[in-house]
Parts: sequence; C-alpha cells; structure tokens
Amino acid sequence: MKFVIIGGDAAGMSAASRAKRHQPDLDVTVLEKTADVSYSACGMPYNIADPDRSIEDLVVRRAEVFREKQGINLLTGMEATAIDPETRTVDTRDSESQTRQFEYDNLLIATGAAPIRPAVPGIDLPGVMVLKSLAHGRAIKHFIDQWDVKKTVIIGMGYIALEMCEALRERGIDVDMVKPRETFLPWMEDHMAEQVRTEVTSKGVGLYPGHAVEKIEKANGRLAVVCPDLTLEADLVLVAIGVAPASGLAAVAGLQTSVADAIAVDARQRTSVKNIFAAGDCADAFHVVTGQRTWIPLALRANRAGWAVADNVCGIDRRLAGVAGSAVFKVFDFQVARTGLNEAEAREAGLEPASVVIKSRSRAHAHPGASDIWVHMVGDRGSGRLLGVQMVGHDGVAHRLHAPAVALHAHMTVEQFSLSDLAYAPPFGPTWDPMLTAANQLLKKL
Repeated sequence: MKFVIIGGDAAGMSAASRAKRHQPDLDVTVLEKTADVSYSACGMPYNIADPDRSIEDLVVRRAEVFREKQGINLLTGMEATAIDPETRTVDTRDSESQTRQFEYDNLLIATGAAPIRPAVPGIDLPGVMVLKSLAHGRAIKHFIDQWDVKKTVIIGMGYIALEMCEALRERGIDVDMVKPRETFLPWMEDHMAEQVRTEVTSKGVGLYPGHAVEKIEKANGRLAVVCPDLTLEADLVLVAIGVAPASGLAAVAGLQTSVADAIAVDARQRTSVKNIFAAGDCADAFHVVTGQRTWIPLALRANRAGWAVADNVCGIDRRLAGVAGSAVFKVFDFQVARTGLNEAEAREAGLEPASVVIKSRSRAHAHPGASDIWVHMVGDRGSGRLLGVQMVGHDGVAHRLHAPAVALHAHMTVEQFSLSDLAYAPPFGPTWDPMLTAANQLLKKL
C-alpha cells in the first residue's frame, strides 16, 4: 500500500512516523515543498528575541532521521501541484522545476495554513515580511542582524503580532502596531482586553487600531506604512494579520471545503473524496461546545489529527473528539488564555449566554508573588452548561485554563464545575480558586 503525504510539518510527519510504527513495511512518501520538516513554529518569536540562539534550535527532528531511522521516503523541495482523485495520483515540481507523478492508495493533505498578505501596494518590498515558516524566521533574524533594525511596524494585533512585539522589544527595537479594526482584541471581554493593552503600551509600544493601511513605500531610506491619517516609518515591516487554510490544492481537486475554506473532514479525518484524508491547519474540526464545524489552527490538534489519519490508514478505527479552541499566549509579563466560546460566539451558535468578570488573586492572600488575575466566564441560561472562559494576569493563568477546557470536553454545567475539587496551597492560589469564584458568581446569573 502506498501512503502519500503532502506536507512535512506537524500533521504530516506525525502521520508518517505513526504509520511506519504500525506497519514498518508500509510505503510512506512525504512531499514537502520547503527544506524544513518537523520544527517548532510556535517557538519562533522567542528564538528571534535571542540573537545568540540559532533558528535551527527549533528543529525537532531532521529530515535524514526520518529517512534513515524510520524508512520514510521524505522528499524536501518537492511541491505538490495537482491531485487527481480518479487516477489517484499527485503531480509535483521540484526546486529545479522537474516534474514527477506519484501514485497513492491513501493520501493525506497536510498543507497547513498560509500567512495572509493584504493586497496593498508595496507589500512585496524588501523588508516587508511575514512569520509562518522556519524560512520566514531565518529571514527575519538575518534581516535584523544585517540591517541593524531599530524600528519595526507590525500590521496586525493578534497572537503572533503580540508575541513578535515582545520579541522585538527584547532586542531593543522600537515597535508600532497598526490595524484597521478599532477594537484591540475583539474576541476578548472589554475590561480584560484593556488590561492587556495597558501592559503592551507600558513597554513603550505604539498601538494604532482603527487605521487601514493604504500602501507601503520607501521613504527616506526606510519603509513607510501609509494610512489615510497616519504614516509610520520603520526599518522592518511585519505583516501579522492572520493565516488562512492552505486548501487551494484540495479545492481544485474537488474536495469539499467548509468554514474559512478549510478542508471538510469527518471524525476520522476523511475528506469528501474516498481515500483522501486531511489534517492540521488546512482542515476543519467540530467544536465540542456547539457541535458545529469550526476552523481553529492549533499545534496539538495538528499532531493528534496526524496520528488519527495514520491509525485509520493502517486499519485502526480512530475518531477524534472536537476542539474547544484552547489557546494561551504571553505578551511581556502578561499571560492571556481562552477556551470555548465568548458571548458573541455563543449567541451566533443559537445559545443564550450569561457571563461574569471577576478579579481575584493568583496566590493566597499576602503570599509572596501574588498578583491580580481576571476571569471572564460564560454559561448558557437554557442548559446551565459552561460555554467558555477567558483569563488574563501576570501569574498563574496558563495552567489554570486546563480545568475549564476539560470541563468543556465533559459537557459540564457551571454548577458541576463550581463543585470541582481543585487543589489548594498558598503558593498556587487562594482557597477559592479564581475558577471556582467565577463559577459561583456566574451561577447567580444562571
């Protein structure tokens, strides 16, 4: 049996490795258009922050290890250009423009996501960069060193934009951030978003929400990001307005797409076309709260989905649970976390949300290191179910998110969650953990 995989990062290489563990004699071919496989993309901002670290530190496993130790036919510099479901073939082009065709019995599309580049004049100028692949990380780090960057403008204010804001400030680089929408973090409860905004501006970062970028141009030997009522000069411009599923290859081949044009898959990661699977950031998933299709690109899901594909290809029936959208990021000294739905998303899903915002402490009263922590909790008036949680604070946020995330997977009510036996000790939290305090307060509204 020939198992062909398009894409050699998280989902693709997880599937390839697991399939070979199940069936060592299985013919596994991975087609990866870049020179890099199996690396920690999420670690790039922190690597860029440290000029003494090599970007190669982020490589988890090198291509030759997959080839020599696992017997995977891993072809780097090999871009898939077309899929023919009728003949079960994949057309490719290598780095020297040589074409080749691969036959498959089962195919996995693991093409990931691509950075969104706005269609504005000057987007292709030297020094206007994006961050998604390891090659992007190399290019940014090299550019900073080569041109002695003193000022950066970041277009966007999402997760990656904020992480890169911190990374650049760590290197002594001045940062301005600009975006068209007026709301700083539109998915976050207003009061909590303001806490994050205060943290960012306290580090000397210029925030300019509500300014649409018209063009990027050369000016005075630098770059200029031009808005109708604002011009920001920089040595480097980072475009970080989000990513989109790299699903074009699948769509042209006739595969069904869904939310955000992600490839539609079932619980086994099967697409609408027989013998073709999809996994990772190019594929959709089902939300554990709503049961509806969603697209939330997450590293853990990509690896887990790759495993599921390998199991199903090898005859092991594997169905994945949905996603809760659990995410956490750090911006300077602040931790920001979320899982499940916010109020707007709950209403859009046809639910009747109620919510509370509470301020508590990350550790017991008067314990050294204690700091404020804010929790926004959402529940459903109709069923009493817990729908989602957001948290921000300087201490104790990231791992607290695990409890409500598990509760969402278990379809717990707010009342059931409020009765959870959470651990207590003064260095880690007050007797009534902030999660329990929020749940108790939300119960009053439900």
